[in-house]
Amino acid sequence: MLVLHSARKAPPSAGRVGLAIAGGGPIGSMYELGALRALDAAIEGTAMDRLDVYVGVSSGAFLAAGLANRIPTDEMCRIFITGEADDAFRPESFLRPAFVEYARRASALPRIAMEWWRDLLLDPTSSRLSDVIGRFGGLVPNGLFNNEEVERFLRRTFGKRGRSNDFRTLDRPLYVVAVDLDTGEAVRFGAGDWMDIPISRAVQASAALPGLYPPVDIRGRHFVDGALRRTMHASVVLDHGIDLLIGINPMVPFDASRARRRADGMDRLAEGGLPVVLSQTFRTLLSSRMEVGLAKYAQNYPATDQIVLTPNADDGEMFFTNAFSFDARHRVCEHAYRETLADLGRRRDELAPILARHGLALRADVLDDPSPSLLGGLGHPRRTETTAELARALDEVQALIHQRQRLARRRRSTRGPR
Repeated sequence: MLVLHSARKAPPSAGRVGLAIAGGGPIGSMYELGALRALDAAIEGTAMDRLDVYVGVSSGAFLAAGLANRIPTDEMCRIFITGEADDAFRPESFLRPAFVEYARRASALPRIAMEWWRDLLLDPTSSRLSDVIGRFGGLVPNGLFNNEEVERFLRRTFGKRGRSNDFRTLDRPLYVVAVDLDTGEAVRFGAGDWMDIPISRAVQASAALPGLYPPVDIRGRHFVDGALRRTMHASVVLDHGIDLLIGINPMVPFDASRARRRADGMDRLAEGGLPVVLSQTFRTLLSSRMEVGLAKYAQNYPATDQIVLTPNADDGEMFFTNAFSFDARHRVCEHAYRETLADLGRRRDELAPILARHGLALRADVLDDPSPSLLGGLGHPRRTETTAELARALDEVQALIHQRQRLARRRRSTRGPR
């Protein structure tokens, strides 16, 4: 689904485009990758790894950091989907139990048990179930899986082929948002005093979903998932004075009354038990926050066009797929690619003039393709450092061509018909 907010004031555009990518777990990020790949295929005049400013939250921070590092969407598909890249994603590395955290918590058991027994002997009437839960609750690990491998994977990926793990050396701004667990403050890595934090460490912190991964210690402060404060943190890119905001949020509530697919025998979401109820609740909260934010952005940034992509409300494929299932990543990414192209095609009459203001255009041949394929357009993998550097140089040339084409289109659109 496309959410469009056309600028209330439309001064001449400088063609500056910003991208905000929300979280959504592993499957949410695969939806986002499919949507990004569709935008690359369908929009002429730029590429998703050639935009002017990026912000990523939680799982979306992986993609934002990759794009800011000039990793194109086709290469990301090879890294995360097909496994053809040298630095291919290995799901099992992200699901290693946090044994160190388990051991640290378990080591406190004797002390806590002794204190409890001592207090119980001194005052047997003071022991209540709530007191027992309070005492022994600290033994529960604060994360199931070890997220250090997340950081190592990104550090390796950003340490080769001309990429960078340093915010300060990127040729365009990148922001990764995480939340300080002790204060509730949202921190923008890549800005101010936080620019020297490695990108890989910042992404690890932003993606530390409570309960799944432990908080990440950075300078003595503990950080967790950046989505705890806002869904997309799009104001971060809007503050850069961009002309066009592109946002992607994979977490929207499901409309069971219009569903194209529902779980077998499930006529009402309540029948799916607690996991389904919590999923719908979480999605509704994130989506409502985003809607409020977009409405405010339209008021506070009246000269900026907004294009936000989300799954359709009746998309059972997204809702009923386990948000943490790595096995479904290819299917979900392909699904998002096709659905995004279909949405762009349905709204092309509204979307085309917005894009034209910024020197961009829709590719009719892509939108009218009856059988679009995510993998069909990936081409050949870049196997060596030499071919990667050559491809990077060719990308630079292509970017200059796109820039001149965008400038020419903007000039034509501002002149109007003669």
